Amino acid sequence: MARSCENGGVDGAGEWARHWQYPELPGLDLLRARYVSHSFARHAHEGFVLGAVRTGIEDVVMPGGTIRARPGTVVMINPEVPHAAHAGVPEGWTYATLYPSACLVADIAAEITTLRGTAGFAETIVEDPDTALLIQEVHRAAEQGNALAADSVFRIATARLLVRHGRSLPARTTGSAGARTAAAAKGLLMERLTAPPSLEHLARELGTSPFALLRAFKAEYGLPPHSWLTGERVRRARRLLDDGTPPAEAAVAVGFTDQPHLNRHFTRIVGVTPGAYRRERARTYKNDGTALF
Repeated sequence: MARSCENGGVDGAGEWARHWQYPELPGLDLLRARYVSHSFARHAHEGFVLGAVRTGIEDVVMPGGTIRARPGTVVMINPEVPHAAHAGVPEGWTYATLYPSACLVADIAAEITTLRGTAGFAETIVEDPDTALLIQEVHRAAEQGNALAADSVFRIATARLLVRHGRSLPARTTGSAGARTAAAAKGLLMERLTAPPSLEHLARELGTSPFALLRAFKAEYGLPPHSWLTGERVRRARRLLDDGTPPAEAAVAVGFTDQPHLNRHFTRIVGVTPGAYRRERARTYKNDGTALF
């Protein structure tokens, strides 16, 4: 049966969030929440973001400026595009968000569009009340355990957005010296996730200067190296939590000093605490996909 959202560890009176997976919709994460004082730190996702505000206003900070997401709009963010978010009005905002994997969107695009290469979205926000309602309906159907409706409505909504606003995303190029330096720095940080070098040592190892490395890395990935590293640690922590690792162990495994350190960064990027995130994963694994709770 349906279940009301529980507090996901965010601060502020009246705030709540539920970040979860429905077993019948592989490749899709769902977040339904009300935020007031909570803000999302600048971060990027491996997959897509499709969000629909129900009440209030969400200010989404994109590389090109801030957009104001109101009821009736749909926010579409392509993979690896850095963004942040916070309330645009004192009462905050409530919304439903879908996080489909890049592979899932690619499969839908291949079936219903003529887009070549990697499919994505040409616009970040559009006025589309009907599709916004569909995004909210995906959540409602999933929470009711209605797999047929949830899957059907998700595909209809995504297909509609791709047909109306889709485009082929440009391939990332690494031809310039700066891009090559940034890619090399990213590779080293991934290898040394738990014990990264200082910016000066990293730059010296790559044969460049600290400020040149900062500029190249931000130009290529939209974030300075330390912010990118925090986001990558949170991504890896999510994978560990998905596998059932306790938050305290996940924190140490990815390089955070302790669980409170993980909690702070995880909540500002994912929107719920690691504990709430793991509880939802554990609850999902125990059901049969038809009776969620």
